[in-house]
Amino acid sequence: MFSSGGVGSGNDNFVMGEERDVVELIQKLLDSFGELERCIEVTQEVLRGRDDVPADVLARVSQYSEMVAKQRGLAIQLHELIADQKWDEVNRSVKLINGFSQLIREDAQSILLMASGALPEYPGNRAEKLLA
Repeated sequence: MFSSGGVGSGNDNFVMGEERDVVELIQKLLDSFGELERCIEVTQEVLRGRDDVPADVLARVSQYSEMVAKQRGLAIQLHELIADQKWDEVNRSVKLINGFSQLIREDAQSILLMASGALPEYPGNRAEKLLA
């Protein structure tokens, strides 16, 4: 699929090997979304156990699940984009996936620090401001 060699050209094993590598890479990416979802669930549990968490913070954490769903869709599309050698779209999709992950991680870490008391609450670092 990625090689210009045709059937019987000696490149068939290379092409099939690349296909397998792409499938394995995408599977690892999908698995990482499962880990991210577990992080979101832990964050939600911690926040629900507190009385002082603003409703907009809980709503933001709930939106993370929607972001992960979008990431999954992009990852599934990656296989086709790679097969079609649409490298600009592959690059764009990878950047979007990475951006969503980074946003979720940073917001979740800030919220958990605030919830644990490790980050003192004062007007300059209220959760609402961190997530705005």
